[in-house]
Amino acid sequence: MPGMEAPLGRISIADEVIATIAGLAATECYGIVGMASRRIKDGIAELLGRENLSRGVHISFKDGQVRIDLNVIVGYGTRISEVAHNVSSQVRYRVEQSTGMPVKSVNINVQGVRAIGEG
Repeated sequence: MPGMEAPLGRISIADEVIATIAGLAATECYGIVGMASRRIKDGIAELLGRENLSRGVHISFKDGQVRIDLNVIVGYGTRISEVAHNVSSQVRYRVEQSTGMPVKSVNINVQGVRAIGEG
């Protein structure tokens, strides 16, 4: 479990907490329909509900920095590169502000495209 030293002891943050922060930040971005499961069945990505956002996020650590992999479903008609850039920036900002841990990278994996409002 990652953590940091504080004057009165060590602060540890569970991977699940970081994944939830990242998932919530991603779903608040324009153009994101939702998070997708890492498992794809029959070539179709499963859209996750708000209670399972962290299942679409993989967290890893290297040299004291966080690497975040997001599996998302974008809205049809949106510019995927713009949406991905916005999600990456927002997730990096939210995780760094909430945890105080530096984010090395945010990788966006587009698992599907759906009409906005479809779910």
